[in-house]
This record gives sequence, C-alpha cells and structure tokens, in this order.
Amino acid sequence: MGKGQYHLGYVILFVTLIVPGHIYELFPVAVLVGTILGLVQMAASSELTVYRCSGVSPKRMIGILFLIAVPLISISLVLGEYIVPPADRVAQQLRLAARTGKIALTEFRSGVWVKDERDFVNVKSVMLDTSLSNLSDVDIYHFDDKYRLQSITNAKHASFVSEGLWSLEEVRETRFGNDGVSIHTQSSADWSSALHPSIFSVLLVVPEQMSAYELYQFTNHLKDNHQKSARYEIAMWNKLIYPFTLLVMLLLALPFASYQRRSGGVGSMIFLGILMGLVFHVIGRLFASFGALSDWPPFISSTAMTVMFLMLGVGMMWWTERR
Repeated sequence: MGKGQYHLGYVILFVTLIVPGHIYELFPVAVLVGTILGLVQMAASSELTVYRCSGVSPKRMIGILFLIAVPLISISLVLGEYIVPPADRVAQQLRLAARTGKIALTEFRSGVWVKDERDFVNVKSVMLDTSLSNLSDVDIYHFDDKYRLQSITNAKHASFVSEGLWSLEEVRETRFGNDGVSIHTQSSADWSSALHPSIFSVLLVVPEQMSAYELYQFTNHLKDNHQKSARYEIAMWNKLIYPFTLLVMLLLALPFASYQRRSGGVGSMIFLGILMGLVFHVIGRLFASFGALSDWPPFISSTAMTVMFLMLGVGMMWWTERR
C-alpha cells in the first residue's frame, strides 16, 4: 500500500475480490467442520440414537448426507468455474494497474517468455485494459526447424486483431542470413501467431484459482509447444475431482455421529474436525507440489490425499459400527 495509486480503498477492493478464492479453497474444510458440528449436536441430544433405533442403517445415513452434498457441490462448482477465476484476475489487474499504470508480467526479470511453435516470445508488460490484448515491448525470436536463430523482431506495441493475427507497431527486425546481419524497420506489421490474449490472462492467476476449462486450454497449449504442463494438469485434475472431495468430507464426518457426552465436549470434536481438515488441505497441497517437482502422474498427485481420506473415512465407519 502506498506505491503509486494503490491506497486503502484499492486494498479493501483487492481483498474483497480475493475472498471468494479463499472460500473456495477452504470449502471442504468448512463442510467437514459444519457436518461434524451438526452430527455431534444431534448425537448429544440423542436424535441420532432415535434414528438408528428406528431402523436407519449407516448406508441410509450416507445417502442422506450425499443428498445434502448436492447444493454444496453446486455452490463449489459455481465458485470455482465462474466467480473465483475472473475475480482473482480482476484483483491482480487492479493492484498492478494502481501501482504502475500497466500490468507487468514478471515471471522472470526480463518479463514473460512464451513458446509459439518455432518462435519464442518475450513480453515485458501488458497495457491496461480488460481483455489483455495490448502488449508492450515485445521481442519475437524466430527459429528454423533445426532451431537456428533466423530473426529477432522487436515491437513497441502489439494488438490482438483476430484469431491467429496480431498487429505490431514500431517494428524493428534483425535478420540473420548467410550474407550477414540486416536490420529492417517498419511503422507497422502483421504477426501471425497462435497466441491468444487469454494466454497472458492466465499468467496473472495461479493455476489453483483458474477454471477447469482454462486449465484444459492452457495445458493443451503447453503440450503443443512441448513444454512442461504438470502443475497445470495437477490443478485441472484437482478441479475435476473437487465434488468427490466434498463427498469424502461428509463421509469422514459420519463416524462422529457415535459421539457420547462422556467422550469429550463438543469443542474437542470441532477441534478434531478442524485439525483433520487442515491436514487434508496442507498435505494435499504438498502432494501437488511434490508431484509437479518429481514428475509424478498428475492424476495420482491430485487424487492421492482424497483416496487416503476416503480410506480413513471408511475405516472409521467400520470401527464405529464394530464397536
């Protein structure tokens, strides 16, 4: 705060915009804790005992909880696909624009590097607008099929015209040939490229806050250009299995239905639920990071913690019923 035009009002707006992302991220923990709280209170008042004595089986209780999960899953899907990605992107744009007047892409000190077939594109910054279709200070390194440098094109500005076409302004092209080096300048030129403004939009948001569709598109772009896509694939699979995570949290909470007053206070049960939820959240992130670093299969990295907690929930149910 205090850098450029980034004052308290912008800070409050920024925090407001990123709140949905935090809600989405901790939604499984909230579902687990909320379900435990409800079940423990029902067990303390003997309501669950009455249900069980009236012939309600554990399978029936699981079915009821899964019905309750339907609106929760709907909320998480709406948040994850339609609210969190644009809100987080606008928040990042707002903060960067208020600080510098433009959106600086700082994946590296020299800006962002993107591979586009045989070209390597370096973009220093994206001019402020909602579409991220105006780039500034662009370097395009063109190679032949044997990756020998053919030319370097520098443009002060690049504007997206249509699918596959950009317009360059203040162009300076350095060509490398058998006869030596030649330099050509133009006021404007067309640039054919498969790059889309959405690619640069993606770079402003961490993969975990992107929608599954955006992750799918960006993963395909990386694969087409023979680049590593593990982190984005892991985030995509995390998005796809997210509904099942909520179901696992509900199943994990069900053994708490056997709560007895002599087993401890409601507070201790809630604390245990929070602890389990945080372990799931933190270790799940750890698995994803290790998976990206160690080149584990993305599906395994994404589902490992969910499967482990599913087995834990089933084991707790079996132990509770046996007791």
